[in-house]
Amino acid sequence: MASKSTPPPPGVYVPAVAFMTEDEELDRPSIEAHVLRLAEGGVKGILVQGSNGEAQHLSHDERRNTIRWTRDILDNNGFKDVVVIAGTGAQSTRETIQLCGEAKSAGASYALVLTPSTWPPQMSKANIIRFHQTIADQSPIPTMIYNFPTVTAGIDLDSDTIATLAAHPNIVGIKLSCGNVGKLNRLTSSLSSSEFATFPGKSDVFFQSLMSGGAGVIGALPNIAPRTHVRLLQYFNEGKFDDAVKLQELLGHADWELGRLGSIAGIKAIVARHFGYGAPHVRGPLVPLTLDDVQVTNLSNLNELINIEKTV
Repeated sequence: MASKSTPPPPGVYVPAVAFMTEDEELDRPSIEAHVLRLAEGGVKGILVQGSNGEAQHLSHDERRNTIRWTRDILDNNGFKDVVVIAGTGAQSTRETIQLCGEAKSAGASYALVLTPSTWPPQMSKANIIRFHQTIADQSPIPTMIYNFPTVTAGIDLDSDTIATLAAHPNIVGIKLSCGNVGKLNRLTSSLSSSEFATFPGKSDVFFQSLMSGGAGVIGALPNIAPRTHVRLLQYFNEGKFDDAVKLQELLGHADWELGRLGSIAGIKAIVARHFGYGAPHVRGPLVPLTLDDVQVTNLSNLNELINIEKTV
C-alpha cells in the first residue's frame, strides 16, 4: 500500500472570493490585493475556488489563472509557506480528475473535492465512496473531501463514510461545511491528525471545533477578518479560553449577519467598503449588492469585528 500523503498543516484557511468587474470578468488586481491582505493577516492557507470563489461559474482557464495568480502573489511577497488549496468540484469523475491535474500545474498543493449532486438518487454511499476514491487514485496532488449539503442537493456525508475515505493514502482531510461538531469530534477522536485534517467550514463553530480536536477553520468570515481568527487560535493554543470564547461569541453573531446579508456578494461589498479594494460584483445567477446595502443593513456585530480586525 502506498504511503499516506501529508495533510495541510493546522490553522486558519480562507475560501477566498474571486473579485470581478462590472461586466463579470475576473478582477486580477483586486484578487491579488485580497490574497496579500489575507497572507499578511497570518492565515495558513488560501482555498481558491471554494463555494465563495464561485468555482462553478468559472471556465477551466479562469480556474487555472486564479490559482496561478494566488500562488505567484504569495511567492513574490515572501509567503511561500502559505498553502494553496484548489476547489476541483465538477459533476463528472472525468472532469474532476482533469481539474485536479490543472490545479497542480497552476501551483496548488491540495485539491478540495465536492461530491457530485446532479443525480442525487444515484449518489448512494457506495457510489460516493467510489467517486472520491477514484479521484484520489488519479489526482497528482492529495485530495480533501468537501462536505457542503447546501450546494450538493442535500447530500451530507456521515462520519462512517468519511472515515472509510480517510483510509485512502491520498485523501488527507475534510472541510465540514455542514457545521456538525459531533461529526467532527467522531472523526478527530478516531483518525490520526497527522494523517487526516478535519476542518469546520463555518466560523460560528470555530472554538467549539478546536475543543473537539479540529485542525482550525476553513470559513467565509476570515475573508473579512483573518487576523481576528488567527488571534482566537492563538488564544486557544495559549490556553486563554475565556478570551477565545469572547471572540467566538462575536464571530458567531458576525457570521450570522454575513449570511443574512448574502455571503459572497456581502463579503465583496464589506471588503470594498472597509479595506479599499474590489467591488461587490458577482456572476449571475448570484445577486450583486451595492455599498449602500452594507451601510443601511444592521451589521452591528460585523462592524465590531471589523474594528477589532483593524487594531489586532
